[in-house]
Amino acid sequence: MADQSSLRQRWSAYMALMRVDRPIGTFLLLWPTYWGLWLAAKGTPSLRLFVIFTLGTWLMRSAGCVINDYFDRDFDKQVARTRQRPLAAGLIRPAAALRLFVFLCLLAAALLPFLNELSLALAGGAVFITITYPLFKRFTHLPQAYLGIAFSFGIPMAFAATRGSVPAMAWWLMLANACWVIAYDTAYAMADRPDDLKAGIKSTAILFGRWDRYVIAGLQLVMLGIFCGIGLHSAMHWPYWVAVLGALLLGIYEQGLLGGDRDQAFRAFLHNHWIGLILFWGIVAGLAPLGAISAPAIWG
Repeated sequence: MADQSSLRQRWSAYMALMRVDRPIGTFLLLWPTYWGLWLAAKGTPSLRLFVIFTLGTWLMRSAGCVINDYFDRDFDKQVARTRQRPLAAGLIRPAAALRLFVFLCLLAAALLPFLNELSLALAGGAVFITITYPLFKRFTHLPQAYLGIAFSFGIPMAFAATRGSVPAMAWWLMLANACWVIAYDTAYAMADRPDDLKAGIKSTAILFGRWDRYVIAGLQLVMLGIFCGIGLHSAMHWPYWVAVLGALLLGIYEQGLLGGDRDQAFRAFLHNHWIGLILFWGIVAGLAPLGAISAPAIWG
């Protein structure tokens, strides 16, 4: 029984290291990838690509969490919200975490032969950014901007895999998503700001200071402005515009949360899942023939 209990504890520690128990990061990475897939395919992405990008996103997000905690294990001990993470708490050895990271990357790499050459080239850039992101908070106050690039790579990859090219729309959508990532990750950093200042960790929350809420609002407006441009260019149906309006209202609600304490700032971060979801629904419904907007169309 003791061995079974120890095995369960180790299993739980590895699941926590990959954030299986905290899927918010996976959703925030999946929504923009799905935006790209549906826009690239004009509303009818293939089931094959849908499965590949869903699995690849989950694996790379898990790998990103592992390598982030590996590099941040000493910093995490100094932050109240992160000191119980498996590496910081000593539940998993650093060498074991590195082995898990390599294993997850190899699983993700097994999906690459099913993609074209352009997608493979972009995937290499995504892996490089995933590995180097944790280092940015050591020498710049803009790690959130680097994360914005990392969390946006699924968009050009989706266009490359679907169309064999990356048109201007993909880069505009990538910029919109990068603005969104900086906005919600700044909210995330606001929750940790007092501890980060003591530990010497840099972030946009520290850089923006008392202007943090206004910068977040501005970034969200830029994001939605780009979505308006994409909607006009793609001749979206009315549900798309309802979704954009809904995302604007959700952003206004988050501004109220950001005016509160650290826990409220973290709630504002978590709330961004709904912005990603409603915009995804808007793209799906906006591209669908009128009268046929009840569910995403996946075939191919």
